[in-house]
Amino acid sequence: MFYTLVALVVRIFANPAASLFRKQLTLPGGERGGNDGTRVAGGNDPVVVNLVTYIVLSVACVPWALGVDWGAMPREFWWNCLLVGLFGGIGNAYVVMALQCGELSVLGPVNSWKSVVGMAVGVVVLGEVPGLWGLVGVALIVGGSYFVLVRTGERFSWKLLGRRDIRYRLWAMIFTAIEAVFIKQVIVLSSTGVSFIVWCWFGGLMAAVVALISRRGKGRGSKRGISFRKGDVPLYVGVAACVGLSQYSTNAVFAGMDVGYALALFQLSAVVSVFLGWRVFRESGIARKLVGSAIMIAGSVVIILLN
Repeated sequence: MFYTLVALVVRIFANPAASLFRKQLTLPGGERGGNDGTRVAGGNDPVVVNLVTYIVLSVACVPWALGVDWGAMPREFWWNCLLVGLFGGIGNAYVVMALQCGELSVLGPVNSWKSVVGMAVGVVVLGEVPGLWGLVGVALIVGGSYFVLVRTGERFSWKLLGRRDIRYRLWAMIFTAIEAVFIKQVIVLSSTGVSFIVWCWFGGLMAAVVALISRRGKGRGSKRGISFRKGDVPLYVGVAACVGLSQYSTNAVFAGMDVGYALALFQLSAVVSVFLGWRVFRESGIARKLVGSAIMIAGSVVIILLN
């Protein structure tokens, strides 16, 4: 249980840190952020950022993978690997696209709905049936997102789903929530470490397919996001390191608890996202967003203490 809690803490901080670096890489060229007004924009293509992240992590996994007896894995393992790559590669591409055009302090908490999707799929695929207090905790987490999504002077409505950033984040949430269930299957059939290698490699294959499709859709004359600037290299390293920490700790938590509950507890990252959005990108409505985050934390506490 101690190992699971440590992994949970790492995940809570690593995920919003990865989002911060991704947003800095994909902001439109010339946009400024930070309290000192310094330029933080990379102007990189979100799809390319996603692909590069997977490539770096996949290469880093090679020495680790040499010690795995891949031939001993059952057929079911490989089918789940393909599904992890499919849903994870597409989902993470949507995450980066959402960060490019949306507020970090909004897109972090809106991910709270992911726990509901993950719990529903977990019931069907894994047979993980939530208890009453688990449902109460998830309801609080989702309810807290209301305060984060509502803009000043604007009532919550389905019109919010028309916002491009929210729409991209919802697609990302659906794909990665489904991915989480199949990651749990891979963990059951192998180990936390093997599941991480699988996530990097198979997700990288799908990220390459997404990048190729995106490239063709933009036309052969498009060169956006292909060239690298020296100033962006530390950000790419930061993205890869934080995404790697985030995913490995995610897998470790999945190994110790139900997917639905784990996805709910991950929403404690919302508080970190709200703070980073305000501190680095000067996003507004910090008080309201913190109220929503506090309600989400209450829901997480219910899950931890009563389940």
